[in-house]
Amino acid sequence: MVKLFYTCCLICVAFCSYAQVLPLNEQRYADSLKNRLQSNNPDAEKAKASFLLSEYWSAKDSTQANQYLQQGLQLSHNDPWLLAIYGYYHAHVLGRAHIDEAARSYLQADSLLKAFKTKEASLFRAKCWHNYAVLQKLKDDHKAYTDILLNKAIPLAREAGDSIYVGKNYLDLAIAFKNLVEFPQAEPYILRAIDVLRHAHAPAEQLLPAYHTLSENYVLSGQSDKAKPFLDSIRILLTPYPESDAWLDYYAATGMYLTVAEKFDESLVQIEKGITLARKLKEAYPEQRLLLQKFYALYNRKSFADARDVLLNLTGKKEFMALTANRLQLCYGLAETYVGLNDMKPAYQWLKQYAALSDSVSSSKLVSDVNALEVKFHNAENQQKIAELEAFKQKAALRESNQRLTNWLLGSLSLFLLITFAFLWYYYKNKQKLAAQKEINHHQQMKEMQQQQQLHMAQALLEGQEQERSRVARDLHDGLGGMLAAVKIKLSGHAGEETNGFHYNKLEGVIDQLDQSVHELRRIARNMMPESLLKFGLETALKDLCESMMTTEMQIEFQAFSIDSGMPMSAQVAIYRIIQEALSNALRHAKASRIILQCSQNDKMFFITVEDNGKGFDVNKLHQHKGIGFSNIRNRVEYMKGKLEVSSTINEGTVINIELNVEG
Repeated sequence: MVKLFYTCCLICVAFCSYAQVLPLNEQRYADSLKNRLQSNNPDAEKAKASFLLSEYWSAKDSTQANQYLQQGLQLSHNDPWLLAIYGYYHAHVLGRAHIDEAARSYLQADSLLKAFKTKEASLFRAKCWHNYAVLQKLKDDHKAYTDILLNKAIPLAREAGDSIYVGKNYLDLAIAFKNLVEFPQAEPYILRAIDVLRHAHAPAEQLLPAYHTLSENYVLSGQSDKAKPFLDSIRILLTPYPESDAWLDYYAATGMYLTVAEKFDESLVQIEKGITLARKLKEAYPEQRLLLQKFYALYNRKSFADARDVLLNLTGKKEFMALTANRLQLCYGLAETYVGLNDMKPAYQWLKQYAALSDSVSSSKLVSDVNALEVKFHNAENQQKIAELEAFKQKAALRESNQRLTNWLLGSLSLFLLITFAFLWYYYKNKQKLAAQKEINHHQQMKEMQQQQQLHMAQALLEGQEQERSRVARDLHDGLGGMLAAVKIKLSGHAGEETNGFHYNKLEGVIDQLDQSVHELRRIARNMMPESLLKFGLETALKDLCESMMTTEMQIEFQAFSIDSGMPMSAQVAIYRIIQEALSNALRHAKASRIILQCSQNDKMFFITVEDNGKGFDVNKLHQHKGIGFSNIRNRVEYMKGKLEVSSTINEGTVINIELNVEG
C-alpha cells in the first residue's frame, strides 16, 4: 500500500532544476562575487558579477535580484555580448512568477546569442533552452519539454563542450520520466548523468541532485536496498555544510525511503529536521514539499487526523497551490484521508474537486494542442502564400526581360512553368497528406499504448486482489480457524470433566458458539478463495457456490454446457467472481425464490446468463447507483473485453447476459 500511494504522490512534487546549482558553501560564493563587484575590475567584469548575483538571489530575494540585474545592465554600456546575456538573467529573475514573459525573454536572448559563434554563447543558449523547456513543463507540456531538452539544450551544451551541463540535462530528462512513473526509463538517464558528471570531475553540488534523484527512483521502483548507499553518500558530502539547502532534498529522500520501509516514526524525525531547516533558510516550497512527505508518513501510519491537518495547512500555501499537479494530489489525498477517518461527506466533496480539476487539466491540454495545430496551419498557409507571391514576381520579371523572344519560345516556357508548378503542387499536396497520415498513425499508436498500459494496470490490480484474497483466506482458515478449533477442543475437555450441571450447560453453549464461529470463518474463507476452484476447476466450483447459497426460501438451478477445464486460471477466477457477485446481488436485493444460472463456452467465448423471479428494478437508474457489487461486475467484464446486458422489469424479475473473451 505504501509504495502504491507514494508512486501516485511523487508525480506531483518532483520538479526539474530551474534555478542555478549553487556551491555548497553559498555564502563564500556570494562573497566572492561581491568582491569582484567592489574591486577595480573593468565594468564588463563587474556587469557579469552583478548578473551572477541576480541569479544567486533570484530564488531567495526578488528585490535584491532585480537590483543586481539593473546594476549589471547599467555596467554593460550597450555592449552587445552583455546585452545578449542580460536577456537570459532577466528571464531567470522573472522565473516561475511570470512564466509567459520569462519564456519570451529566453527566446529573445537566444536570438541575440546566435550572433556569437563561441562556446560560451552556445552554453548560454543551452541554458536559455533548458529553462524555456522547464517553463513549458510547468504548463503541463511534457512533449515540448522533452523535445527541447533532446534537440536544443543537450546539442548546444555539447557544442559548448560543457560536459557538466550535458549531465545536468540528462538528469532533468530522467526526472521527467520519473515523474511520469517510468522508473525503468529514468534509471539509465540518471546513471548516464552520473557517469558524465564524474568523468567531468563535477563538484559535489552537481552530483548531489543526481544521487538524490537516483535514490528516490530506486525507492519508488521497489529497489530500496540500492537507494541506501546513495543516501549515505549524500549525507557524507553534506556533513561539512550544515546550512546547505541541499539537506532539504536529503531529508525528503530519506523520509521517502523510511516511509516505504514502513519505518514511519523514523521517517517523521527526518522530515521534521528538513522542515526546521527549510523554515530557517526561508525556503517556502521545499518546506511545503517536506510537509507533503510528512502527510505520506502519517497517512500510511494510519494517523489520519494528523495527516488531514497537514494537507489542510497546505491548502493555504500559495507556492504549493500554484501548481495544478499539487492541487490534484491535495484533493485526492484529502479524499482518501477522510475515507480513512470514515467521514464520507468531506471525502466526497474533495473527490468531486479532484474530478473537476482533472477534467479541467484535460481540457487545458486539449486547448493547448488545438492552438498549436492552428498556429502550424496558419504558418503553413503563410508560407504557401509567400511562395506563390514569389513565383508570380519571378514570372513577371521573366516576361519583362524576354518580351523580344518569339511567341513560340514564350509559349513553350509558359507551358514548362505550368507543368512544373502542377508537379510541385501535386508533390506538395501528397506531402501534406503523408504528414497528416503520419500524425494520425502516431496518435493511434499512442492511444493503443495507453490502452495497453491501462490493461496491464487493471490486470495487475485484479491479480493483486486475488492474491490478497487467497492470502487472507489461507490465514483465516489455517490460522484463526485452527486456533478456534483448538479452543473448542480444550473447552470440550473441560466440559467432560465438569460435574456441576449449571457450569456444564454454560460450557456447552460456549462450545456451540465456537463451533458456529468456526463454520462461519471457513465459509468466509471459501468465499474469498474457494478451494474447489483451485483443485477441481470452474464448473465444480460454481456447483459448490450455488449449493452453498441455496436456502429453503430460494432455489438455484445451475446449468453448464461445454466448459473447458483447460481455461487459464486467471479467467476462471474472474468468471467465478462475476457469477459470485451476480448471485450475491440477487440474494441481497431481488428477494427471488428461484434463480437460474446458465454457463456455456464456445471456443474462446464464455456466456453467462443469470435469471431470477425477484422484484426487478429500473435499468435506467442502474448507473446512478454507486454500489460496489455491480461496479465490480462491470470492471471485470471490461477487463475480459466482454459485453454486459441487463434486462429487468419491476415485479417480474431480472435477466443478466454476459459475454466474455477467455483467451489466455
